[in-house]
Amino acid sequence: MTMQKPVPGAVRAAGALTAVQGLVGLGFAVALVVRAFSADADSGRVLGEAAYFVVLCSGVLAAGVGLLLGKRWARTPSLVVQLLLLGVAWYAYGPSGRQLIGALIGIYAVSVVALLFTAPAREWVLGLDEPDE
Repeated sequence: MTMQKPVPGAVRAAGALTAVQGLVGLGFAVALVVRAFSADADSGRVLGEAAYFVVLCSGVLAAGVGLLLGKRWARTPSLVVQLLLLGVAWYAYGPSGRQLIGALIGIYAVSVVALLFTAPAREWVLGLDEPDE
């Protein structure tokens, strides 16, 4: 029986940050459902948007939990989400004129990317930290 090294702290931290993103997205979906039942909303469109966010954010949450549990498959979805959020941050900072929001989103996404590209995280995902049999 081989002993696996524990998951690096940077990977667990990135997992926690990614899971928070998923939870925030699910919270947004709940807010959309509440909005759908308000008097002035087009409920069909808003419920469809909420369902879309539930599907996407459940995947983000799954990637975050996967990283927390030490699953190597979760690294790539988490990185893809961060790269997409960097595009959102770029738009928020520039054309939309929301510099503070754009900067905060960008810093958050870059933090997760940096955590997932630390040397211990790269060794872990490639399996280089496991002893040879």
